[in-house]
Amino acid sequence: MTKLYSLLLIALFAFTSCKNEPLQQLPTTQKTGNTVKYAKGLQLFRYEKYTVVKVTQPWPDAKDGFTYVMQQKGAVVPDSLKKYRLVTVPLKSVVVTSTTHIPSLEALGVQNTLVGFPGIDYISSPKTRARIDSGKVKEAGANESLNTEVLLDLAPEAVVAFGINSTNKTLAALEQSGLKVLYNGDWTEQSPLGKAEWIKFFGALYDMDAKADVLFAKIEKEYNEALKLAQKITAKPTIMAGAIYQDQWFLPQGNSWAALFLKDAGANYLWAGSEGTGSLSLSFETVLETAENADFWIGPSQFTSLKEMTDINPHYAQFKAFKNKQVYSSSTKKGTTGGIIYYELAPNRPDLVLKDLIHILHPELLPDYQLQFFEKLK
Repeated sequence: MTKLYSLLLIALFAFTSCKNEPLQQLPTTQKTGNTVKYAKGLQLFRYEKYTVVKVTQPWPDAKDGFTYVMQQKGAVVPDSLKKYRLVTVPLKSVVVTSTTHIPSLEALGVQNTLVGFPGIDYISSPKTRARIDSGKVKEAGANESLNTEVLLDLAPEAVVAFGINSTNKTLAALEQSGLKVLYNGDWTEQSPLGKAEWIKFFGALYDMDAKADVLFAKIEKEYNEALKLAQKITAKPTIMAGAIYQDQWFLPQGNSWAALFLKDAGANYLWAGSEGTGSLSLSFETVLETAENADFWIGPSQFTSLKEMTDINPHYAQFKAFKNKQVYSSSTKKGTTGGIIYYELAPNRPDLVLKDLIHILHPELLPDYQLQFFEKLK
């Protein structure tokens, strides 16, 4: 997608069934408590032969959530849960709708169950691209529009969707045709580990709860160890971000996913004090006044070279970070069909994002580390 948030905000879908019930109404034969630690919009309760998955924040400011019951074949589900969406697991076929879902499928080793995706050119992973190239994954639409005819022909056991609100006629039509549509709200999370923890959602879909736990625990461990390194820093470099789009400079708000990474990496992000989890829209003059002498420029939109930046707007050269060639972008590393690897993998591997930033800002802490997502622009 053209921007980090545009990928996560593809306007896919919403149906209004399967709403949450209070947790105390769940059966008392519960095997575990909620196994989710960081994600704010996901809860999982595991039982002997089934898992109750509660998506409490499918989109920002959602008034209702969704409850799904992932049941093993032949499992007996209590009557109190039969009003919710019942899904027999493990899935044998699936359509997912965000490139951020692809790494979870691959990490669990179930990428061969993927049969369709909207906008397959955005997928970067070599494993899934090989399946696409061999015709095993079909084009299922474009961005916000699923191809109903294709999906009905594919007849996946589940369609993992996400939406920006509670209204989507395409998903309603798919539901009425008998397809099971499941909401994934990973894109609403702001905590780096909160986003990554949604691998447990896919673990439940494939009856791989234990494997999902192990995979996430490793990411959590790596992230927290890197965080401890960054906490040793006393001098924090100043950071600017974003770029101009249609006469406005867009950059991350202070509580956003991107800004939290900078905080954890031991940076002084110049807009860290701004409220909100989305983007600020500022004039060039305002940004110049604040960030003219910033030490680093992290994430200059889609630019892939310094020349490209000044060809579009020569005023970018006024910033110290540009003059000193301390501009780093995640847009240079792409898959074979142009999909940006960062957009696909970074939400699932926050440990690698954090290490990238620490290596850029404090190279002495990780001297032998090789950047995974970011690259200094030339």
